[in-house]
Amino acid sequence: MRFILKMAWRDSRRNRARLLLFISAITVGIAALTAVRSFSGNLLADIDREAKTLLGADLMLDANQPAPDSILQHFDVAGAEKAKVLNFMSMVRFPKNGGTRLALIRSLEGNYPFFGKWKSDPVDSWMTFRDGKKALVDHALMLQYNIKPGDSIQIGDLVFLVEGDLMSSPGRAGIASSIAPVVFIPAQWLDSTQLIQYGSRVDYQYFYKLPGSVDPESLVEPHKKEMRKANVDWDTVESRKQGIGSAFGSFGTFLNLVGFIALLLGCIGVAGAVHIYIKDKLPTVAILRCLGASGRKAFYVYLVQVAGIGLLGALVGAITGALIQKMLPWILKDLLPLENVSTAISPVAMLQGIAMGLIVAVLFALLPLSGILKTSPLRTLRASYGSGENTGRPLRWLVYFIIFATIFGFTRWLIGDWEESAYFIGGMGVAFLVLWGIASLLTFLLRKFFPKKWSYVVRQGIANLFRPENQTVLLVVTIGLGTMLLSTLFLIQSLILKQVEFSGSGSQPNMILFDIQAADKDAVARLVVDHQMPLLQQVPIVTTRIETIDGLNKSQYKKLHPDPDRDSIPEDGERRRGRGRGRDEGEPERISNWAWDREYRVTFRDTLIDTESIEEGEWLGKYEPGQPIKVSISENLKRGLKAKIGTKIAFNVQGTMLDCEVGSVRKVDFNRVQTNFMVVFPKGVLERAPQFHVVITKVKDANQSAAFQSELVRKFPGVSAIDLTQILRSIDEVLGKVSFVIRFMAMFSILTGLLVLISSIYQGKYARIRESVLLRTLGASRKQILRINALEYFLLGALACLAGIGLSVAGAWALAKFSFHIPFEINWWPLLITFCSITALTLLIGLFNSREVVRKPPLEVLREES
Repeated sequence: MRFILKMAWRDSRRNRARLLLFISAITVGIAALTAVRSFSGNLLADIDREAKTLLGADLMLDANQPAPDSILQHFDVAGAEKAKVLNFMSMVRFPKNGGTRLALIRSLEGNYPFFGKWKSDPVDSWMTFRDGKKALVDHALMLQYNIKPGDSIQIGDLVFLVEGDLMSSPGRAGIASSIAPVVFIPAQWLDSTQLIQYGSRVDYQYFYKLPGSVDPESLVEPHKKEMRKANVDWDTVESRKQGIGSAFGSFGTFLNLVGFIALLLGCIGVAGAVHIYIKDKLPTVAILRCLGASGRKAFYVYLVQVAGIGLLGALVGAITGALIQKMLPWILKDLLPLENVSTAISPVAMLQGIAMGLIVAVLFALLPLSGILKTSPLRTLRASYGSGENTGRPLRWLVYFIIFATIFGFTRWLIGDWEESAYFIGGMGVAFLVLWGIASLLTFLLRKFFPKKWSYVVRQGIANLFRPENQTVLLVVTIGLGTMLLSTLFLIQSLILKQVEFSGSGSQPNMILFDIQAADKDAVARLVVDHQMPLLQQVPIVTTRIETIDGLNKSQYKKLHPDPDRDSIPEDGERRRGRGRGRDEGEPERISNWAWDREYRVTFRDTLIDTESIEEGEWLGKYEPGQPIKVSISENLKRGLKAKIGTKIAFNVQGTMLDCEVGSVRKVDFNRVQTNFMVVFPKGVLERAPQFHVVITKVKDANQSAAFQSELVRKFPGVSAIDLTQILRSIDEVLGKVSFVIRFMAMFSILTGLLVLISSIYQGKYARIRESVLLRTLGASRKQILRINALEYFLLGALACLAGIGLSVAGAWALAKFSFHIPFEINWWPLLITFCSITALTLLIGLFNSREVVRKPPLEVLREES
């Protein structure tokens, strides 16, 4: 071992720069992983520490209707404090400038939050707004409409004084302000706003601060079944901590995988660089063999070199990652539930990064290093001797297996799930194979159809792509994969935005007015017409629930069709949010719980609209007295109800029972901006039922929208408007914030690819110099050699980018078709910018590192060779 260590040190003296360079790509990957793991550990620790602050109470009950007193009384324990918050969407208006916006109104009663403080301006305004007719307004809303504390805000029929600017509140990520800015008002003024009317969707939250001797989980446990039956959800400090930790743990896993991809790219670069390095060292190995060293000892010499440099690179990466993670709270600030996240350096994450870097550096270097074992001493006499020999196949396959097992093990460690790890490895494998296949096919075609009649510079530049020791495959794989990540992100973001734009383009509606009471429907319709906007639809809506299906209510049905797994009380920490979210996965034979529990908003009409078509049965638009009431249901409701044509359904309409049967099934495009319904009644049934109305219209531009909404809120403060142009801006802002984070992490992959490029050029510098001397000796000028190199690097960068962009287009198409279910259309500008940027960067790096090739005079090189 002493001999091995000494030889490794002495032999590295003239090659340390080369060794450090090819290990730098691993440094980038380790930096990314260490940064993410340190940040994730700090975030989860902060969530654990601030769990009470995130919830603001020990216990929260949540329902979409007032919770029954029989349930609330269970939590009225001695010494408990309670608060009540009503949440609903409504239009707000700022008299100062006439600005209007749909906002989340939160009516607050009590001293919530019981734990933690909100950040507001003035500092105490989050408490003082409760004292009078005052409002606390979201910071994003204040900025958008240039509102200051002391201005006024109209909510319903009342005008409130803006007491303060709500900068942040624990548990609410900054990105939520883009989707639904919040406005707090005192509960005593809620009735005066006249906003809670028939049909209003209100979420009721009850917060409790319990005595220290009372455990929230133990208090909830005996009443879970009763609360589930009453559709009352619950949240404790422990379940909130687990929920938020799980959500951000998944996001952290995604960031970990992006960093891991950068590390894998660096490992491929290491394998290629070590291959060139060891090939240059084979004469030295042959001399060691002549002096009595065994092939195994020579192998260990260079293994120690790689391990030492790998350890150094991993150490630098871990330190760099620890510094980068101090930036991540700022980069991720809009996505986090906490305003201040710890940035303490995590020794555990650093040690994990160092160990991972060392292991992968050695593993990926094993294959090229194993060639040393077969090096013959005769190479000192004849350079070509044994050049055709390869390491034994069993050893090569063993190395391949160890590399695969290690990568799979690291992936499983990062993800925590065997199946998802297999999917990730499979997807990465396919991407690598496709990129490798593209590069290999290109070199084959260039050899097969070499353009012999083109100019000398062009022919030589193209020939360099398949010359001995070329790096075409290596660079196409590394740079192409990084390009694929960025391009896919750009395409998906563009597709989502275009889909929203399409929904309001042409003659399609782009504004919905809802919560219109029956007494106001004609006046609202006149206001729409007065503003020269088309009255595209005016739809009545009735709220109802399903009472029985084929004569059985929910409890009777469950007795006949028991499912212990689903009907049992959920374990601690399980959440039941998402009532009415759709068909339960894994429940193909039973009626879904959401189908029983949801509140249905139905309409009645005698015609179909352009977003729906009959798939089964017959549409009857008018009820004939004496005949069964035949309703039309959507396809997804058919699956949820396990219904068919003729299924009997009893609807409870505000206490009145209506016996109906399924007459038809419709295919409905719920993505379109229309009044789409799961259940449609024929005319002649619901006309006298309590109802509210929705109006669908279209605005030409932002000015018309602003003028209309301002007058709408003044005259009808209880009516809310959804403007698609505002939705588009909100989606654009949300996607921009999320994509910035992903682009930041994807740049690690691009940076790794470029480092591999630099390393590959540097490793092949001596071969390039020899080639340059031969060309110079044959009469080529420096300018011609520079053009040859420029063409080669341009073709390499262009090929890598085209391969990556091609894969991204295929991936985006698959995501659009199978995940998002939206039309696929390519936005070429981001792809063109990506192509030009990365190709130009590859060309510049190649030329910068090749300057020594054209500077050295031929005679100097010939002397060195002799």
